[in-house]
Amino acid sequence: MQLLNVLEWAYTAQATALTVVVLSPHDPMTRGQLRRMAELARDEGHTVRWEEARGGPTAPMRTVGGLTPLLRRARRIVIGDPFSRYVQLLLTLTRARDLVVVDDGTATMEFISQLAHGERLVRWHRNGSGRGARDLVFAPFSATARRRLTPEPEGGRRTVGLFSSMPVEAPPGVEVTTNDFAWTRGRFGPPRLTRAADIVGTSLVETGVVDADRYLAAVGTLARTHGATRYFAHRKESAEKLRRLVAETGLEIVRPDLPLELIARRGPIGRLIVSFPSTVVHTLPLALRGTEVKVAVCDIDPEWLTAHASPRAQGFLDGVTGTARDVQRLPFTQRVAAG
Repeated sequence: MQLLNVLEWAYTAQATALTVVVLSPHDPMTRGQLRRMAELARDEGHTVRWEEARGGPTAPMRTVGGLTPLLRRARRIVIGDPFSRYVQLLLTLTRARDLVVVDDGTATMEFISQLAHGERLVRWHRNGSGRGARDLVFAPFSATARRRLTPEPEGGRRTVGLFSSMPVEAPPGVEVTTNDFAWTRGRFGPPRLTRAADIVGTSLVETGVVDADRYLAAVGTLARTHGATRYFAHRKESAEKLRRLVAETGLEIVRPDLPLELIARRGPIGRLIVSFPSTVVHTLPLALRGTEVKVAVCDIDPEWLTAHASPRAQGFLDGVTGTARDVQRLPFTQRVAAG
């Protein structure tokens, strides 16, 4: 998704011949999607550097060493994940005066909130103090990255921009450009629509926020209520959970090889897309503008949260749902209680 939004930013900013650096993860699903997105980036005339940044104990040193000259020369740096320790480390090496953060979905909302309040950059679903041994070792790099991402007073030499489709109130000095998925709409579609509804999966179980049994029961209720036949799995959903989902709901599991915004725009896609609170309730209405597809979002019942969920979880999820535009709300109180 970050790489898709780099392409959207380049289209909006009329930026050509970018050098795109992919810090490849271990997860095979994510790697596959990144490979496909890298092909699209090359088709648009950009250069893609695929870095096996996590491929063994010496990989970080090789990656940092190989990228340092490029970072030193760059006048503009565009990043997709300000919470990434790797990205924060690389930010300490650049002299670029123009920094742009492209959308990373709901994480963007939390990033802007923390930036505005001068807080440490911590992902919303993380629980605990964040003061473990690794956090303490990395703290100086994180603090430097946070300073780089904080806009200078008016007239300063360094600029900070945000390219986002999410509803955010950026702090003074951050220039916000709206991402309306113009590149996606111009490049793909319009899609062929199916009669059945589609459900979009979430990794809230895998991140320890939502109880698995409650989640599976809720998916089954949504499928029966709206006549859904397909379930678009999140790249981080576990195989065991998906096997249970098939057995208990009969839904067909679809493992997208591209971000869902592109999958939906290319089609075929259901006339109704049902999702739990996630990035897609903000992005799909933009990518599917001009079509007859409706997007609905189902609230998370507080009783579904696990004992390990972050204290911020319910408020954050409610905020994701409540700020979504052009979507139908499906409060949990208006359907059969899950579990």
